[in-house]
Order: sequence, then structure tokens, then C-alpha cells
Amino acid sequence: MKETALCPRLAKAMELVGKRWTALIIYQLLEGPQRFNAIESALPISGRLLSERLKELEKEGLVERKMFSEVPIRVEYSLTEKGQSLEGAVREIEKWSQQWT
Repeated sequence: MKETALCPRLAKAMELVGKRWTALIIYQLLEGPQRFNAIESALPISGRLLSERLKELEKEGLVERKMFSEVPIRVEYSLTEKGQSLEGAVREIEKWSQQWT
């Protein structure tokens, strides 16, 4: 059988977005900036795993973490321009899932 070389950029994108909960976190943040607790309440995910995924998304430049100098300190997460650019793909997958799953 002949082996086909995969597109490395597509492979990297699928590896990132295909991780468990990542696409749903992005979907949740499409609604706008949110605090950690709001994201955690909206998804059936542990706080530890959510924190890990948000750090990965921040490292990849898809999510921005903003701290506010308040007492207690308030932290909000939002999609960057790069993260927002995934909206079309996420919405298309949402449409597909409504029709086929």
C-alpha cells in the first residue's frame, strides 16, 4: 500500500483542535469573554483539565487571559483574532452534527 504524506499544518491543527474539550471551549468562548467558573459551569469538564486546555490555547495564541486589578482578582478568557477565525469551521461542524449525529 502506498503511503501518503500528510500536510503537517493540517496535522498540527487537528492535533490541537481535536484534543478532548478544546473545540467546545472555543465554541463556548465564541459567546464572548468569560470567567473560568462560567466556562467550567457550561461544560462537563474538571477544573484541572479546563485549566490545562486554556493554557494550551493561550500558548498557541487562540485564547487571551486578561487579569483585572480588583479585589478579588478577576480573570477573563477570550478568543484572540486567531481564535475567532475558527468560528466558521466550528459553526460548520455544528451544522453537520445537527444533521448527521
